[in-house]
Amino acid sequence: MTTADGTTATATYAPERPARLSWAEHAPDVYKAMIRLDAAARKGLEPQLYELVKIRASQINHCAFCLDMHTKDALAAGESVERIVQLGAWEESAHFYTPKELAAIELTEAVTVLTDGFVPDEVYEKAAKHFDEAELAQLIAAITVINAWNRFGVTCRMAPGHYQPGQHQ
Repeated sequence: MTTADGTTATATYAPERPARLSWAEHAPDVYKAMIRLDAAARKGLEPQLYELVKIRASQINHCAFCLDMHTKDALAAGESVERIVQLGAWEESAHFYTPKELAAIELTEAVTVLTDGFVPDEVYEKAAKHFDEAELAQLIAAITVINAWNRFGVTCRMAPGHYQPGQHQ
């Protein structure tokens, strides 16, 4: 790459960080419970919406493993590359998403970040306008579950790149 002053710059990359712990191997009952919880949380949610929520939370939490997994699953579910790419800047790219998806994405951010320790009323109310109570409960469950998966992935440094759509965590 040529810099503004005409010199050549080379990209430097941090060496791959080794995984810390195979938590699923050492806590198999917890892993199995998470799989069941994840399956229960996805019920009643549209597959593409579900994956957008998973991707957005994983972006916020910097979970490379889950980003890899849920991007691949979203593509397999028919999601477009463009909408996945724009998800990191969803507020500026709102025209790519439905009002219902935007409400889900905004709720995902609020639940994931918990700014000032709570989910703002206006964010919750916006989501409640687009989801009936059963769907909203499932959406909150899905957001909560991906945040738990992200904590395992980031803490244990789970490596991205090996997941194939249709596999489980």
